[in-house]
Amino acid sequence: MQWRFAPFEELTPRELHDAFQLRSDVFVVEQTCPFLDLDGADPGCLHLLGYQDGKLVAYSRLVPPGVKYPEPSIGRVVSARDARRTGAGRALMKESVARAEKLWPGHRIKIGAQMYLKAFYESYGFTQSSEPYDEDGILHIEMIREATRVAPSGTGGS
Repeated sequence: MQWRFAPFEELTPRELHDAFQLRSDVFVVEQTCPFLDLDGADPGCLHLLGYQDGKLVAYSRLVPPGVKYPEPSIGRVVSARDARRTGAGRALMKESVARAEKLWPGHRIKIGAQMYLKAFYESYGFTQSSEPYDEDGILHIEMIREATRVAPSGTGGS
């Protein structure tokens, strides 16, 4: 997987098109869920795009604290239908968590997850933090990944 990670204003028109098309293909068409995907948060987020053979197959957005939740979050996690069961989704989540921890060290990460993906997110250290709720006709839960302990600077063994 080749990764492209950039703030909104540094993405090319083609990258934006491909990201919005993938999100629409899965969240609107495949899941038959008409909802407002373009929620106004994208310009303030960082975007992670995963390519295989020149095709966008995985995407997430890293959302700074205070935009969606008080905590930083990872959202719009999606993989193309033909990339599922290939490890693309797992690679995407691993990369998303690693980048979020680097951007916001010592902060816990919050997500709004589709309920059926609970075990998937638990495998990345997230735990359920809310009762299930309906969002656009799909059952969701909020989940938290506690902050990774950050070693104090200047300490080291001899």
